[in-house]
Amino acid sequence: MLHESQGGASGADGGELVVPMAWLYAEYIADELLRTGDLMPPTSFEFRAGRDALALTIFLSDSDDELSGIRVVSQLDTWSSLTAYDQPWQAWVRARFTEREERERAACGGPGSPDLELAAAAWRWLEETELLAPDLDAVPVPDEEDGPQVWTPAWQLGLPLGHLAIHLF
Repeated sequence: MLHESQGGASGADGGELVVPMAWLYAEYIADELLRTGDLMPPTSFEFRAGRDALALTIFLSDSDDELSGIRVVSQLDTWSSLTAYDQPWQAWVRARFTEREERERAACGGPGSPDLELAAAAWRWLEETELLAPDLDAVPVPDEEDGPQVWTPAWQLGLPLGHLAIHLF
C-alpha cells in the first residue's frame, strides 16, 4: 500500500496525487479505539497524544504495508505488547522509522512517502510537546485537590492511554 493512489488525479505540477492511505488508516483505527474506550474528550491534547502514539504503533508495526480491515482484531495483541509499560517503545519507534526510510529510499530513490511524512510529523509532536499531568512519583499533599503535577512528554502520556484503549476495546 506504499503509494496506492498513484493512478489518481494529477497535481498542479503535472505529477500524480499521492494520498497517504496507510497513515490515514492507522490514525482512523487509533481514533476509533480511543473513542470506544471513552477515556477523555476527543478535543483534548491528551486524546491527541493517545491517538498519535497508537497510530504510530499501528503504522510502524505494519512492515508489509498490507494493513487491512480484516486484520485489525488479530493485531490487537501485537499493538498491546508494543505499548506495554515495560517495553522500550521510543527506541522501537526510532528503529522502525530508520528501517522505513531506508526501505523507501531503496524503493523510490527519493524522499519518503506522504505516509512517512505524516507519521514523522506526529512523532515530532509527541517528542517535542509536553503536557501537564499528575506526578505519580510525588508524595501527595493533603490540602491539594488534584495533587502535584509535572510536565510530561506527550508520548509518555499518550502511550498508556493507547494501551488502555486497546484493552477496553
